[in-house]
Amino acid sequence: MTTDPHTTDVRPAPPPAPSGKGLRAGSVGLAASIALGLSSVAPAYSIAVTLGFVTLVAGEHAPAALLLGFVPILLTAFAFRELNREMPDCGTTFVWTTRAFGPAAGWLAGGWVAQAATVIAMTALAKVSAGYLLALLGLHALADSTAAVTATAVLLLAGITAIAYRGLHVAAAVQYALLGLQLLALLGFGAAALARPGTATPSLSWLNPSGFDGFGPFAQAVLLCLYIYWGWDALITTNEESRDSGRIPGQAAVISTLVLLGTYLFTAFAALSFAGAGTDGLGLGNPANAADVLAALGPPVLGDTLARVMQLAVCVSAASALLTCLVGTSRGTLSMAAHGALPRAFARLHPRHLTPGFGTVFFGTSAAGLMVLLSLVSDHFLGDAILCVGLLIAGYYGTTALACVWYFRDRLRDSPRDLLLRGVLPLLGGLLMLAAFVRSAADMVDPAYGNTSFHGVGGVFLLGVGTVAVGVVALLVVRGRLPGFFRDGRATVARLTVTETPAAATDPAARTTRIPRTAPTED
Repeated sequence: MTTDPHTTDVRPAPPPAPSGKGLRAGSVGLAASIALGLSSVAPAYSIAVTLGFVTLVAGEHAPAALLLGFVPILLTAFAFRELNREMPDCGTTFVWTTRAFGPAAGWLAGGWVAQAATVIAMTALAKVSAGYLLALLGLHALADSTAAVTATAVLLLAGITAIAYRGLHVAAAVQYALLGLQLLALLGFGAAALARPGTATPSLSWLNPSGFDGFGPFAQAVLLCLYIYWGWDALITTNEESRDSGRIPGQAAVISTLVLLGTYLFTAFAALSFAGAGTDGLGLGNPANAADVLAALGPPVLGDTLARVMQLAVCVSAASALLTCLVGTSRGTLSMAAHGALPRAFARLHPRHLTPGFGTVFFGTSAAGLMVLLSLVSDHFLGDAILCVGLLIAGYYGTTALACVWYFRDRLRDSPRDLLLRGVLPLLGGLLMLAAFVRSAADMVDPAYGNTSFHGVGGVFLLGVGTVAVGVVALLVVRGRLPGFFRDGRATVARLTVTETPAAATDPAARTTRIPRTAPTED
């Protein structure tokens, strides 16, 4: 029994010790990591807004697309797990890519691209959650108003930012409830859809990839599926707050992706068996249903009352993803600042909550500002901004997977396990991701891709490439302000990366680190 120095309360145990960067070490277990990983993907929201578009391309073979789209994600998850075992740092892709390819590649691909993709996705999640919330409250006129939805989304972002600001122990508790509602709603929907007379009989042939009408539809369907799996890596950014930073985050990454695969396949089979892949009526191939298949199928499958529960699940799904986005981005920039790659303000922690307070508020505000800006320009412009996220996902996932191969290249012959898990599988994942990047970029050049175009070039392509171009400009600015990192970044990251003693697996206090509590000074 100990006494808190700030009060006279008697506490049963001391609070977890801070990690090298000041984060609350040992505060996140396996269950909380899995919950954060699943919530960041927003399974109810993702399957609702993606399954219809996948069916438009793949027909009844939509489950095959979900399965094939999962393959590069799983291969990449192995790369994340192995890199995290070696370097459990909350900077994740930034640290790993810097160690493998140097500071410029680490800052741009592992830092800027990953953070930009997250902020863009947050704008969509906030608006979707706000729209559903207004509709659930019966405020349908406001739900159809861009100004009202945007204002509600800003308020949601403010509330979720406050939760993330208070710490992971609060965020994880909230996520358990939100995730439980999502999975229960999807399970209930699937069970009810399979129990009702449907238009098609479930068949294993739906998992046959040879049923695609050529490579074009096959590639397009798989690219669509990358988006619904994206986000699980947010849980890796909590590695320095995990009870066993070298083991738990990697396990949680693989488990969460497998749970997602099972959930998506079950929901897809159930929806197809009930409604079929037809292009009219309730068919999943009907363009009128593509934007939200669960909203279209909910009432006939569940009835009006339970359909509202499904709407609530999609609403909280988007909100919970916002929460984990804030958790991940703020910790990523905390690491970048601690290693001297960003201004020291991003390494500033709240003295009581031990969270990256400045970074959390910065990203919450940035997402709100971007959402308002894009909403003022055009709702179509916002939609194209969301579509460009796929390009960014494939880029930084692929780079991270290849970073795993390159970093461990001298150890691949140490054992068959190292060759497989650190070499072959990540290499395949990286190549598949970069192939998806090239194919996606080629498709996005078409002015008909998305809703906007400029001088015959698709707006989605311009937004995706423009985001990377702005990142290059930002890199040049930061290089001038913080030359020390770009001169000695690889050595600095290697010197300051968290290491563990053998006892750290069971005793968080035994975790050692050579990262200072404050960021290095600018050179």
